[in-house]
Amino acid sequence: MFDLPVVTAEEKQIYSKFRKFLLKDGYIMIQFSIYSRICKNSDDVTKHINRIRQNLPDKGNIRLLQVTEKQYQDMMLLCGSKVTEEDISIENMIVFE
Repeated sequence: MFDLPVVTAEEKQIYSKFRKFLLKDGYIMIQFSIYSRICKNSDDVTKHINRIRQNLPDKGNIRLLQVTEKQYQDMMLLCGSKVTEEDISIENMIVFE
């Protein structure tokens, strides 16, 4: 989850660069500024935490939250309508090793 300033043109560019990094690194957008990715084990989690640290913008906040597959699977959408991206599930994902 991240909250980056987007007032100036430079801040918007930094936001865009960070978002593109996340997408290139295999994250999917759950909501605006909330992205997730599957990690196969704790070493993989550590690797991706370090990759995010290497790409941290100077301003703003980034929060990391680790959840199990079961916790992610039990997530509920309580309002609004479901969009195509939300049909992506753990069962439909392939992990390449």
